[in-house]
Amino acid sequence: MQFSHSDAIWQAFPELAAGALYADGIDASADVEEAIVSFSAIAVARLAEAQESEFPEIQAWRRGFSRMGLKPTQYRSASEALLRRFRQERALPRLHPLVDLCNAVSLAFAIPIAVFDVEKIAGDLEVRHATGHETYLTFGGDIEHPEPNEVIFADGGGSAHARRWTNRQSGLSAVRQTTRSVLIVAEALHASAEADIARLMATLADQLGKAWPAAAKVALLSAGSPRFEF
Repeated sequence: MQFSHSDAIWQAFPELAAGALYADGIDASADVEEAIVSFSAIAVARLAEAQESEFPEIQAWRRGFSRMGLKPTQYRSASEALLRRFRQERALPRLHPLVDLCNAVSLAFAIPIAVFDVEKIAGDLEVRHATGHETYLTFGGDIEHPEPNEVIFADGGGSAHARRWTNRQSGLSAVRQTTRSVLIVAEALHASAEADIARLMATLADQLGKAWPAAAKVALLSAGSPRFEF
């Protein structure tokens, strides 16, 4: 299988930095509580200095959403939505050890992280502009069709695994108790995105290695090296 961004995405967002990670042997029994507390504390410290809307990582995604023709306060990147909820409630709901860990890392780095159940992806996965014919399964079980030209995560079977780029993932490939193999993607647009994505992916690989036995395969993506095979 392969993960990539289309040439059109790289052309429209040359500042994009992205990382991808594949891991097998995932189960729902891992204890990641210590890591969650540690990463959450980083977010608490940052939020004590400024609201998430002032973070350069979040501001860059807001500009990106505006360039996609979206109102950034109506459609927020996943990292902004997490930080906003965390600031208001001082906690996030627990869903699955891997999802909880990735959410905590996302809070600490203020960078959106997507986690996909690989067994639910048909063929390759590409971040590209929608044709309008793809199908998107909501967490409530409804079927939607992304708008033409909307940025989505699309697989070879015509399923959209995320809408509005980093705004909302699909229920189709969400991590569940039965999930065993995952693809994790992190993307950023801010000035220090390349260095920060590299740190984030190294952090994730380290944390996954502590919680699950399988070694993770990691790649940093760029316009010159846009594909991750796993």
